[in-house]
Amino acid sequence: MPEDLDQVATRSAKHEEIASEWLCGAPHNHSYVSADVMWRRRPKAVRGWDTHCFARHIIFRSPCAAAGSPAARRKRGHMLEFYFSYRGVLKRLRSGALGTEMDRIAADLYSQGYKPASAKIYLSRLARFSHYAGKRCGSEPISAIIIGRYLRTLGAGSPRIAALTALQHARRVAPERFVMAVASNVDDPDAVLLASFSEYLSKVRGHEPKSRDGSLLGARRFLQWFRVRYPGQDLGTLTAQQVIAAVEHQLSLTAASSTRTAATSHIRTFLRFLHWSDRHPRDLALIVPRTPHWRLSHLPPRLSWTEIRRAIDAIGRATPIDVRDRAILLLLATTGIRNGELRALRLQDIDWRAGEVFIRHTKGKRDRVAPLLEETGVALADYLLRARPKVDSAYLFLTFTAPVGPIKCAAPVSRIVRKRLQCSKIELGRVAGAHLLRHSLATELVEQRRPINEIADLLGHRSINTTSIYVKVAISQLADVALPFPGGAA
Repeated sequence: MPEDLDQVATRSAKHEEIASEWLCGAPHNHSYVSADVMWRRRPKAVRGWDTHCFARHIIFRSPCAAAGSPAARRKRGHMLEFYFSYRGVLKRLRSGALGTEMDRIAADLYSQGYKPASAKIYLSRLARFSHYAGKRCGSEPISAIIIGRYLRTLGAGSPRIAALTALQHARRVAPERFVMAVASNVDDPDAVLLASFSEYLSKVRGHEPKSRDGSLLGARRFLQWFRVRYPGQDLGTLTAQQVIAAVEHQLSLTAASSTRTAATSHIRTFLRFLHWSDRHPRDLALIVPRTPHWRLSHLPPRLSWTEIRRAIDAIGRATPIDVRDRAILLLLATTGIRNGELRALRLQDIDWRAGEVFIRHTKGKRDRVAPLLEETGVALADYLLRARPKVDSAYLFLTFTAPVGPIKCAAPVSRIVRKRLQCSKIELGRVAGAHLLRHSLATELVEQRRPINEIADLLGHRSINTTSIYVKVAISQLADVALPFPGGAA
């Protein structure tokens, strides 16, 4: 019969200086480091009966063994032992061109929240590449030629994509082990010009990255059209007729008024930059026509507060994802903050005593304060205490899939909102992200006859004219100012 656990633990304390391990009281030569407790089924006669019993494997590691928490392993530089146990495997992982960096890569995968099974797959793929590259470059930096040759040995499809993904981790953690590719301007003759334009947008115009990307895309499209239509011509000789032709070409590609307005605006900004940087003697931006665009001509999409309440109440609290999603929907629905403002929230932006949310990096470049309702505060506290991943990040809302970190783009938040609304059987249109809840909150406040300037301050509008669009859907207020129907009936 297996020994009592207390007896085994007591005896292990007497042998903690011995570099051996115990299995049910018997010495073993193999190291079981994949788990502290294992079970093995083995036949044994118990009180005269020929039957089977389960013996519990209790593992006792000596002080010289590579053990301890992941933080301790990372401090000692032995992070690979957290994922692998056999000496031959560890020796193979630490050999090759990336052998000295494998522990750093393993520590990075752990810190980003990758599951052990996924981390082991990445490390195994890197080990195969490291062995291949080690035979060809040794301790020298790995060039792009070696990477290309290795990828060609894998063929096309999933193996190559998987190897590229693993190599991206290695290049991010240990960039010094790779030869950095020098940007070539041969394939892109406008690279220098666009880089200067990007710096102008950032430092002179003060554009945010998203706005800057749109202007750069519009400039690139203008340059592509110009190079095809007038090959060899210098931008300094650009004429007004050519600018009008380029604008007509861009407007012919779309019929949406907002897209047409953005296209002409990007061309106008690029032409203004050419004149500012002395690349053209005239400011041709003055001749770019303005396209008609009526911002207040449509009705904002909205949901009733009953539908939003039903969607929030339908979210459970069984999983960390449910707890996070409920906090996100409550914060969006009660404060009306934008998608980007939600993703930019940090832990210090919540004033728990005052019941306020400090919103930074807004669209109008003006910080503001939004009230934190009690139900929303409880949901946020529940998320922070029970569901938020234990990673070193100052951002409030984090992802649960590796790499664990802040939400980097708008799509995940929009998917969360759409998913939770669809679970409540709510019919959705084309717009079903964070802005739908923002429109719904503004409409609800207008129907409650709240002052329009208070709603503008809550939403962060610089002009009341922007907020006035929600008055168009306030049926009760419109009924008060409606003229009586001819004949006496109202």
